[in-house]
Amino acid sequence: MEANTCSLELQKLSKIYSGKKTSKKALADVTFTLGPGLYGLLGPNGAGKSTMMNIITGNLDASGGKVLWNGKNILHMGRKFRRILGYMPQQQNLYDSFTGRRFLLYLAALKEIPRKQAAAEIQRTAEMVHLSAELDKKLAAYSGGMKQRLLAAAALLGDPKLIIMDEPTAGLDPKERVRLREVLAKLAHDRIILVATHVVSDVEHVASEILLLKEGQLVDRDTPGALVEKYAPGGTLEEVYLSIFGEDEA
Repeated sequence: MEANTCSLELQKLSKIYSGKKTSKKALADVTFTLGPGLYGLLGPNGAGKSTMMNIITGNLDASGGKVLWNGKNILHMGRKFRRILGYMPQQQNLYDSFTGRRFLLYLAALKEIPRKQAAAEIQRTAEMVHLSAELDKKLAAYSGGMKQRLLAAAALLGDPKLIIMDEPTAGLDPKERVRLREVLAKLAHDRIILVATHVVSDVEHVASEILLLKEGQLVDRDTPGALVEKYAPGGTLEEVYLSIFGEDEA
């Protein structure tokens, strides 16, 4: 049945940012298909990771190409696509006067989760990120790490089949970083989770595959073990990262 299908396909996705004098190609004909699993998206700053995620989530228009969910163009799906999508942006644009609970209620309403179900759903996702005891505090009192966990809980509302996360562990202490990694690994068996990160260890041991993005192009894609064997035999995924992106990062 379609409800149980999980397929995300990018077809020749491109994005050009045009200025008065120059233009920059942020994505260049990126093509891939993902099935259920957890995928790490690795690349240096400026590689196009956030641009790609913003196009997939409908927050940015592509210059060319398509994004398909179960074979359907997401631009034609409207609210149906938003219902199956969970998105955690890198920026923490939160209302300090809101409590954590009010913020999640607001997001639940945007996701069209029925009011009668919202309270239980908020409790469920808050417990997943170890934040249930902090829900009635105002966001002004939240630390950076707590705000990150709140955004993660928001992305998980409604049991989405496609979860997109941009630098989800930024600002988290090591214990909470491990907790979030374990939560995502458990969820990945029946949905697609795409995580963009600079912290290679966040995805090295839990990702089904790693996608390597450089200068707007997908330069390779494989399991962590296969990439290590190809680029850094006997080494680690971090050594793979440095081998491919070292000069860019420097």
